[in-house]
Amino acid sequence: MASETKSAQGLERRLGLFPLTNIVVANMVGAGIFTTSGLLMKDLGNPLVMLGLWILGGAVALCGALSYGELGAAIPHAGGEYIFLSKLYHPIVGFLSGWVSFFVGFSAPIAASAIGFSEYFTPAFPGLLHLGIFGNAEAEILKKIYACLIVITFTLIHMRGIEFGSKVQNLLTVLKVGLIVGLVAAAFFSGKGTMAHLFQGTSYKFDFGGWKTAGLSLMWIMFAYSGWNASAYIGSEVKNPSRNLPRSLILGTGIVILLYMGLNLFYIYAVAPADMSGVISIGRLAAGNLFGKSFENVLSILISFALFSSLSAFIILGPRVYYSMAKDKCFFKFASDVHPVHKVPAKSVLLQGLIAVVILIFRLDQILTFMGFSLGIFPILAVIGVFKVRRSGMSPYKMPGYPVVPIIYILAAIMILILGFLRSPGPSSIAILTVVVGVPAYFLFKKRYEKGEKTCA
Repeated sequence: MASETKSAQGLERRLGLFPLTNIVVANMVGAGIFTTSGLLMKDLGNPLVMLGLWILGGAVALCGALSYGELGAAIPHAGGEYIFLSKLYHPIVGFLSGWVSFFVGFSAPIAASAIGFSEYFTPAFPGLLHLGIFGNAEAEILKKIYACLIVITFTLIHMRGIEFGSKVQNLLTVLKVGLIVGLVAAAFFSGKGTMAHLFQGTSYKFDFGGWKTAGLSLMWIMFAYSGWNASAYIGSEVKNPSRNLPRSLILGTGIVILLYMGLNLFYIYAVAPADMSGVISIGRLAAGNLFGKSFENVLSILISFALFSSLSAFIILGPRVYYSMAKDKCFFKFASDVHPVHKVPAKSVLLQGLIAVVILIFRLDQILTFMGFSLGIFPILAVIGVFKVRRSGMSPYKMPGYPVVPIIYILAAIMILILGFLRSPGPSSIAILTVVVGVPAYFLFKKRYEKGEKTCA
């Protein structure tokens, strides 16, 4: 068993339950909840169906968190699915999950959060988009530049160490949760909205087309819930992982479910379904309806800064995957280098930041659609691994509800992927292609290292 102060992977165990839970909450509450409800209403047309899907998505995420609690306690190392799948199945399966994480799991959400910041922040200060430098496309170019600057800033922060980074993370997460709770409370206290909006909108048909739309909607919702497995990615830096890892996953996911229900009720209370349809900055619209147009700018600023928290959490987690892959000779060797002073995989942090900056050239809707399918594949395989862990007696922690809980997650996640693929085959196929391209990449890394130390094969 690894030391309580230093793990077998060379990273130090410094994080307790509070910062771990904060990382889970911050990783989950990001661009998704502040941008998708209006888009969902456009496709669903019914507030009750939309709210029901958010609740269902939360239940699936909680089942996943319970399952990962047992996996994380049994295999408390940095890397999340990469480590789980490598040890439970075969190194190539773990590599493919890490390969997808490199392009989609972390760099893309970092880019999405940065774009979300820019989209919410710049309307409050219109002058920032009109500097007279880039001509007709100036506004869009400047938004991308501001998003790049945010990615670079937080990349540099987290290159300074996990303790410093976690302190920044704790502050940002507490402020974000306080913002959401305060906003929801103030909204209902104002009395200017109506819960009658819940029963407006169009009737929803649960025919084959309706189920496909619901499946795609759940895929988007599961993107908003992605991060329920966050603390499993930094298992090598967790104090008493058999206790703190499961608790942080369950507690963090439960908090987020409550926050999401509150925010969606706030949107529905403030905005009629027809007016909500297709609106990306739904929080801004809802606040304007309840508190006046002048408050829109205030809320836009607050939400934009709240997105810092999720962006920061992604920057913490992703490099631990690349670090673990490099340690196993399944990735570029420099990604395993730990900074001698700050004790973090600094080069991995920097590499991830560069990839996120490149992804910023794409539109937000393109990024979200691609991520939705990609992020659903490997957690299914990891949760299936719970049965293997339980049979082997590896875990010091036994999840409640076994075996029903993992079965619920597996069946629900598979159904979401199938329906989402049928509804939107293009982006889903690109996600599958990304996985397929990872197979030759695995063998290239294997060949590169085969004359040296033991590789990931």
